[in-house]
Amino acid sequence: MTGIRAASRVRTAAAVALATGLALTASACASSGSGSGSGTGSANGKVTITVGCEPPTTQAQPRANWLADVATFEKANPNITVNGDDANPCDDPATFNAKLASDKMDDVFYTYFTDGANVVASGQAADIQQYASQIHGLSDIQPALTDIYRQGGSTSGDLYGIPKGNYSLGLVYNKTLFQKAGLDPNKPPTTWDQVEADAVAISKLGNGTVGYADYSAGNTGGWHFTAELYSRGGTMVTPDGKSANFDNADGLAVLQFLHKLRFTDNVMGTKQGLQYNDLLQMMATGKLGMYVGDPVTLTTIHDQYNVPYDQMAVGPMPGQQATLVGGDGYMFNKKDTPAQIEAGIKWINYEFLTSGVGQNFNYPRRAEQKEPVGLPEPDLWTGATAAADAAAMAKYANIPTQNFATYVAALPSMKLIVEPPQAQAIYAQGDKAMDAVLTNPNANLQQLLDTFRDGTNSVLANAQQ
Repeated sequence: MTGIRAASRVRTAAAVALATGLALTASACASSGSGSGSGTGSANGKVTITVGCEPPTTQAQPRANWLADVATFEKANPNITVNGDDANPCDDPATFNAKLASDKMDDVFYTYFTDGANVVASGQAADIQQYASQIHGLSDIQPALTDIYRQGGSTSGDLYGIPKGNYSLGLVYNKTLFQKAGLDPNKPPTTWDQVEADAVAISKLGNGTVGYADYSAGNTGGWHFTAELYSRGGTMVTPDGKSANFDNADGLAVLQFLHKLRFTDNVMGTKQGLQYNDLLQMMATGKLGMYVGDPVTLTTIHDQYNVPYDQMAVGPMPGQQATLVGGDGYMFNKKDTPAQIEAGIKWINYEFLTSGVGQNFNYPRRAEQKEPVGLPEPDLWTGATAAADAAAMAKYANIPTQNFATYVAALPSMKLIVEPPQAQAIYAQGDKAMDAVLTNPNANLQQLLDTFRDGTNSVLANAQQ
């Protein structure tokens, strides 16, 4: 979720491709203009770029890795200087738009997926389509992700950014409870009806065991409503992004399902008003059977609560029509020179898009530093690149990858849909509906949906002013 989880956490490049990419030097440019940071354009064949989202000093190991990568990259590219911007958070929703409007963005600036359309519409980003051939593996990056950085989501003609990571929601479940309830721990439910049946079976274990839980506070309720709507084939907004599009049978089905689980089946427990960490804590206690989440939450539960990986797994998003994706990438300041754009692309190639090096896909380093290797994130690639990355990752996997098998198998057939525009404000409206559904046995579900629709339309109208 944007604002809760910044970035997701492939990818091949043969050694020859890597060596070739690093050997290239930034092209000279007649312009002496620069981005708004400390970057400078080509001068005597040299170019400097400022790049956002350098890990802050509070993240000692990630920062050390970043600095080591910069040193290696600059040695291979002596004409390029990379100056990291360690402002934290990398993309602060409270200041992002003001920073964008005042030309204070880095030469290569970090964005959540939900910022893409806004930035393109603002005219503050450079169109990098003419440099597309320099982006490593671009043709194998999932089109749904590159489309985020195109005008109106078109599939050709322009490109304003490069995705570097993403996550897709699925169904997190407790394998131990599945087994105790007589369910197959290797066959998670794939429909919402099956979720209900399995939740009932798990709840019958007693002792406070909750079959299924969901969010309803801190903008997480609206986030999960959105994800569950997508899974049923619905959409949150109209194609033009100007009005709500969920006050219909699909939206009502989401609320009806949750209300039934809560008050008819009694499988959701009595404590509601739950926020992001609450479900992770519940799963860690061994008393929660299922919730909607993504694979990296298993790492959080493992690291914070010492829960073994083999007790948890992730299945596909029930319904399997579509799943919500979130993630991040980089865009280029409109004032960048061609040399800065080319240098920025080389850095992104190295740090985020090449197997064996950089932040995303340096599996040997990650394994050595005891980071989890084997999570199906960031799910960037398709085709041959995806297959090659999976093979590279498998050599260093240190968590049970089979616990994501059904999730991974289902993703290629599912539509990937990003969060709606003005996501956080819309999610805040959705919290109200979700909370009422989960706390009021006599809630008027259609009325709640209508109110949610009106609130969403108000948010979207205000954003267009």
